[in-house]
Amino acid sequence: MLRAKDNFAPRAGTRVAYLSLVSFALLAIAVLVGTMIGPAGPQWWRVPIELVDRLPLITVDSGVSPEQWNIVWQIRMPRVVLAVLVGAMLSVAGASYQGVFRNPLVDPYLLGVAAGAGLGATLVFTLRRSATENWFIDPLPLAAFVGGLVAVFATYMIGNTFSKARSSATLVLAGIAVTSLTTAIQTFVLQRNNDVVRQVYSWILGRLSSATWGDVRLILPYVVFSCGVLLMHRRLLDVLRVGDDEATALGMNIRRVRLTVVLAATLGTAAAVAVSGLIGFVGIIVPHTVRLIVGSSYRRVLPLSILCGAIFLVLADIPSRILADPAETPIGVVTAFFGAPFFLLLLRMRKNQV
Repeated sequence: MLRAKDNFAPRAGTRVAYLSLVSFALLAIAVLVGTMIGPAGPQWWRVPIELVDRLPLITVDSGVSPEQWNIVWQIRMPRVVLAVLVGAMLSVAGASYQGVFRNPLVDPYLLGVAAGAGLGATLVFTLRRSATENWFIDPLPLAAFVGGLVAVFATYMIGNTFSKARSSATLVLAGIAVTSLTTAIQTFVLQRNNDVVRQVYSWILGRLSSATWGDVRLILPYVVFSCGVLLMHRRLLDVLRVGDDEATALGMNIRRVRLTVVLAATLGTAAAVAVSGLIGFVGIIVPHTVRLIVGSSYRRVLPLSILCGAIFLVLADIPSRILADPAETPIGVVTAFFGAPFFLLLLRMRKNQV
């Protein structure tokens, strides 16, 4: 038995390493394709030639002018990089939430992050965006970030107040209550300011079209920190799968682990929402697809969710650019187009298992 187990472990590790290499290669291809497509700039086939030309000790005439390269570098590239960061963060946060709450149907917006961020963004829009353009710090992502964190803090405080056991079910119910209250406040504010409804809903549906390198620099530290913390807890999430009583018997501090994972996932999600708006279903589609490939162990699910989430959102952003050319389709619409049928399929699979 021990020999069989020892033989199985290297095979599983080799498979994960192979899948990781394939995911890195697919991510590189997705990033390249994302930089090649756009309504303005050089012809798509000239972009990879120009990238090769910019490598050291290599000279190739791509025919790309400095103005065209500026479009690629200042408009397309930050959009693609931001899609990588947001997709990776939402995917790993969704997988982590599903592990903490032992529910495969939850997503990163479970505890009120989306509603709080939406309210913060709505308040900024009602102050008139034109009046804040010259501010040193853009108040829109800042307000969305603060709103998301305040909503989650309220959820956690309510969950602790009304449940001595601090169960995950109570925390979820508190999140639903906070989301309902925050959404009601947002609706009231919008009714009092009808002229900003279109701007607010354009942000709520998700957008990467206005991405800048400043947005990338803003979100990068939070994504790196949150992903690092979640990856450090991936083995503990495997222990949580056996149940709270069993995990406690094994010496785990369940409350500390659950709080750490929830806070890390929420911090990263709030940062992602602050710069990209609300992009749904990423935290459901990607983790479940990864589980179908590598199994349910979070030691494999979390790292691959980061890579696959980045690939998914970069590719999902491509139809949002070309479906309504020269206008753009909100990326949240594209992800919902794939996510809604996937969610129904997931419900059907759970019904069959029961």
